[in-house]
Amino acid sequence: MGKKYSSKINKIRTFALSLVFIGFIIMYFGIFFKNHVVIMTIFMILGLLAIIASTLVYFWIGMLSTKALQVVCPNCGKPTKILGRVDMCMHCREPLTVDPNLEGKEFDEDYNKKRIEKE
Repeated sequence: MGKKYSSKINKIRTFALSLVFIGFIIMYFGIFFKNHVVIMTIFMILGLLAIIASTLVYFWIGMLSTKALQVVCPNCGKPTKILGRVDMCMHCREPLTVDPNLEGKEFDEDYNKKRIEKE
């Protein structure tokens, strides 16, 4: 069974969203220590830091998204953004490349790593 690929931008956005929920869960655990103010405060601060980290990741991917190459997917016809040499369509998960040397080759995210040229 093959790997499940998704768009790099969507992966990073999913990670940022998970940081928000992780932050809330950490804060929720702090409620169980209402009688120990210091421990509760530590959990609340850790949860807040996770939410702040999520905000920073969202800001970073937003800035990265403005620099991404926008193309029209040949499969679904919708505009999508490509980060790196290969990426997936954000809508239909069609493998896309901007490198003519990679056309027709099997999709592999390792093509985005420097100095890797699979034959």
